[in-house]
Amino acid sequence: MRCGKMAAPPPPAGAPGAWGGVRRRCQRLLYWVPVLFISSILCWSYYAYVTQLCLLTMTNIGEKVVCLVAYHIFFMLFVWSYWKTIFTLPMNPSKEFHLSYSDKESLEREPRGESQQEVLRRAAKDLPIYTRTMSGAIRYCDRCHLVKPDRCHHCSVCDKCILKMDHHCPWVNNCVGFSNYKFFLLFLAYSLLYCLFIAATDLQYFIKFWTNGLPDTQAKFHIMFLFFAAAMFSVSLSSLFGYHCWLVSKNKSTLEVFRAPIFRHRTDKNGFSLGFSKNLRQVFGDEKKYWLVPVFSSLGDGCSFPTCLVNQDPEQASTPGGLNSTSKNENHLFPAKPLRDSQSHLLMDTSSWSETSAKAENGKVGMSNPALTMENET
Repeated sequence: MRCGKMAAPPPPAGAPGAWGGVRRRCQRLLYWVPVLFISSILCWSYYAYVTQLCLLTMTNIGEKVVCLVAYHIFFMLFVWSYWKTIFTLPMNPSKEFHLSYSDKESLEREPRGESQQEVLRRAAKDLPIYTRTMSGAIRYCDRCHLVKPDRCHHCSVCDKCILKMDHHCPWVNNCVGFSNYKFFLLFLAYSLLYCLFIAATDLQYFIKFWTNGLPDTQAKFHIMFLFFAAAMFSVSLSSLFGYHCWLVSKNKSTLEVFRAPIFRHRTDKNGFSLGFSKNLRQVFGDEKKYWLVPVFSSLGDGCSFPTCLVNQDPEQASTPGGLNSTSKNENHLFPAKPLRDSQSHLLMDTSSWSETSAKAENGKVGMSNPALTMENET
């Protein structure tokens, strides 16, 4: 007779667990409805523009060729960036941010409060994290059992912690974060150009529709609705694209606009901003030849980010509201954690941030200062 555990039988059809699984699968299917809607609009627009407008309505051969070539360029870039935004998996925190088995046990044994914070501070002492909760505590996700990296948030739809999360977008059925934020921006840009191009080239035929200058065929109705759809989407996309361009220029995410990041010593809504040029390079990378192509070129690893808070007083009290206490004259380097090569070079070659050899020596002293390590107060 064979020994060992037998596999548990599946729950009966009427069991709560079975219904819960069916409900989750139905929800996952419903999440694809907005994507299917956009895809159907895109397919119809291709048919209406290429077949009905260009091939059947335009009479000038040169106009046909120019419009078809330009249209397919915009169409390809739009579809490519949209596809990359949808199917690029969001990046999650690396394994060093996850609590070890012993830390998890310690956290479960300890009562909530200072004792739990002591466990988290011990687990996070070597991690490059500088932001805190509103109460000054270590940011911890009790669902993923990890110390949250800076700019990382838990998505309730994906049920995961997403690096540099901006928002969960239903139109792409994906979280927009560190791994696909560049693709999302290009998707907005190319979809806006796509709609503007259609509206501009369709305008004269749209006018002919109202002046009875078009033959009474099926094409005239496609031409009318094509212009309306392109103009309507252009208005909404221009405002959304402009908003995200502003976010990139300030090195902010949508979540950080609604709740400014709280650093060890204060709340600073522009704490991650390094200036327009460096902010742009964080998203698009250093090589300009890749900026307009939907390939990943963002700088860093998504777990740690350079900040503009390079000079902070370590003796400065940390208050729950993120308010600054009176600073002293002597400054020490902040943050004290090392950055990746692709990030730290963003802080170089700037006269306001350059350090003399004397300051470098002070930085070494500051590294050994206990005040520059993890805070002891919650």
